[in-house]
Order: sequence, then structure tokens, then C-alpha cells
Amino acid sequence: MPSTSNLKNRSNKSKNSKWHPLVSRLANSITNPTELYKLIIDLLFNTDYLVLIACILIPLELILNVIIVFKVPYTEIDWKAYMQEVEGFINGTYNYYDLKGDTGPLVYPAGFVYLYTALYWITNHGINVRLAQFIYIIFYLVFISLVFLIYTKTRKVPPVALIIMSITSHRIHSIFVLRLFNDPIAMLFLYASIFCFMNKSWNIGCILFSLGVSIKMNVLLFAPGLFIILSLTHGLLNTFKYIFLCGIVQLILGAPFLLTYPIAYLHRSFELGRQFFYIWTVNWKCISEELFLSKPFQLSLLVLHLSVLLIFMNRILKNVGGLKAVVFGQKKVKLSYDAIIFIMFLSNFIGICFSRSLHYQFYVWYYHTLAYLLWNTEFSNTFKFLLIGLIEFSWNVYPSTFYSSSILNLSHLIVLVGLGRTIYKKNDPLVF
Repeated sequence: MPSTSNLKNRSNKSKNSKWHPLVSRLANSITNPTELYKLIIDLLFNTDYLVLIACILIPLELILNVIIVFKVPYTEIDWKAYMQEVEGFINGTYNYYDLKGDTGPLVYPAGFVYLYTALYWITNHGINVRLAQFIYIIFYLVFISLVFLIYTKTRKVPPVALIIMSITSHRIHSIFVLRLFNDPIAMLFLYASIFCFMNKSWNIGCILFSLGVSIKMNVLLFAPGLFIILSLTHGLLNTFKYIFLCGIVQLILGAPFLLTYPIAYLHRSFELGRQFFYIWTVNWKCISEELFLSKPFQLSLLVLHLSVLLIFMNRILKNVGGLKAVVFGQKKVKLSYDAIIFIMFLSNFIGICFSRSLHYQFYVWYYHTLAYLLWNTEFSNTFKFLLIGLIEFSWNVYPSTFYSSSILNLSHLIVLVGLGRTIYKKNDPLVF
């Protein structure tokens, strides 16, 4: 039986042998431009280097975010309102109708209240914005690390996609450290839950998912995908147990409000019919304000959302019996990392495509899923990068215009069609 020292030596030799070719190529490329070019291309497009590139990007992200905080002026949008809203809670107000800020009433669930109450105390009643920005840098680093963990586990996209995803988006960095929105925190919990689902930690994953919902309800766009995944892997009965667990989290968090003013809490924090302002929409400046506000238009978007979701999911599940397998299937299905991620990301993206309105901070709802979705299409790499660039361009036009909204919707449609073609051409869409 080999000794512990021999096992350690073998492990070290294995690690050394893994990196030895890269070190040798790096040394050879110093005096050989052709070899240097080949090495760069390999580092950018060979998925064997995903972990290496991710490890390089995280400290670069730290440096970049610190530079942004010190060099780019902070812009007040919602932070002050957040502090005003939770100040009412701190002062003993549990009636959601009375919790308000400069931008309007409190419209987020209880998890938001607790999170920003903590930030209220840590930042001296919200006055120390610079400290809040540094806290958001920590949030961002945890967030991007989770995204990288998900991507490196699947090895689906090339390292260059991680580079583009992490350091090139002006809007994403702004949403985190210059605007201090709650959207990225909700998404942090979402990605943490997906990572747990990939590792079969279903209870923890469901708790984290529900915590994300408690900060902002956009996380529910992933819920249809999660329901399908739970049903396939655990059966319908056990799926309702996980849904019950998610509900228990909501009840515990909302207890102070539900026990005092339940109608006000449910109405304000889970209001699905909230009307959006045309002035802030990023995706629908290509239509008139009258049409944007009309009920028939909003209803048609809902019908399209549900129809496309059902069509796509039914096709993905064709080899296990379609959507009927979700309800009536007896045989449990073992899903790969890719299947879990694809179903979750696609569920959210379809919701984004048919959203009644997208505001600038909503970009973080799906930005980090785009690379994975695009690399599940048959588009050329050049066209994938073009689509990422067009979507990024659309989100950076302020205020949004007829042309920026049109480009955004067209880009979304192209991605959706590309995903549809991939799904319908596969003999088994659950195999990646």
C-alpha cells in the first residue's frame, strides 16, 4: 500500500505535469511570435484553461472595481430611498403601505428589508456610501466567483467568453458599485442556488432560491425551469415538498409583516400587476407609450411568454415524454450539469424576451447567462460576439431610443431562434 508521502508526491507530479506544457510553451513563445500567437489563441478558446483564466480574472476584477469606486462618481438613484424604506421598519412600522422612500413605496419582500437594514447600520444610517460601495465589491466578487464556478464545471464556453463577461461590461459594474441596486444581490443568491443544484444539494439550493426571491421577485423567472428540474429528478410529490420548503422560507421572513398587516405586505411586495413607466423602459421604446401601457399589449406578452416556454420545454423533454413526464412521469431522470443550467437559463431568458419592461438595472438578470446560451447555438463565434456586443450597446444607450430598443429585441429574437434550432435538431435535447 503506498504511503501518504508517495500519494502526495504523485499528486504534486500530476499537477506539475498538467501545467508543464503551458510553462514550456510560454518560455518558447518569448522568442517565437508564431508560437506566442498560437498560445494566446489556445488560452482564449481552449476550455482546458477556463479555471486558469477565471483565477486570473477575479483579482483583476477586484482591482477594476476599486478603481471604479475611486475614479467614477457615485450616482444616487435608489440607495437613499432604500435607506428611508428600512428606516421606517427600524422605527417600528410594519405596515407596507406606510413604508416609503423618495422614489415611492416599498415594493420588495421581507428579505430586502433585512438585508438593507443590516447595510443601514453598517454604513451609519446609509450615510457612508463609500463603505457601501466596498461592501458591494465583496458582493460582486462572490457573485462573479459563483458564475465562474458554474461555467468551469460545464466547460461549455471558451475562456474568452469569461473575459468578455467579466471585465468589459460598463453597465454591470455600474449596477453593482455605482448604483447599489438590490437586483445583483438577488441574482447572487440565484447563482448560489444553481451551484447547489448542480451539486445535488437540493434543500440548500431551494432555501437560497427562496432567499433570492425575498430580495427581488425577478428570480421567479427561473421558477418554471426549477420546477421541471425538481420534477424530473425527484418526482412530482417530492417537488411539492421542495416548493413547501421555499414557501416556509417566505413565511419565516415575512412573519413580522404577515402577522400584523398581511394584506399590505402581500399587495406591495408580491404585486405582479405593477405598472411601469415608459420613460425608463429599455426594451420597448420602439413602440408608442399608448401601446406600451395598454392591457392588450401586456396580455399578449404574457401569452407569448407562456406559449414559447411551454413549446421549448416540451421539446427539451421529448425523450422523457415531454411536459407530461413532469406531472405523470414515474421514472426519475438524472440530469447533467449542462441540462440543469440550460433549463434554468432558458426559462429566465424566455421571460426576459417577453418582459413588459426592462429597466437598466435589470440587465444583471440575464447578462451572465448570455454566453452559455449563445454557445448552445450553432452560430459562429464571430456572430456570437457580435450579438453580445449589440446587446451590450443597447443597454448602454441612455436614454433608450427607438433604435436601441429595436436592436435589443432583434438580438433577443435571434438568440431565441438559435436556441430553438438547436433544441429541435437534437435527437435528445437533454444531452449536451
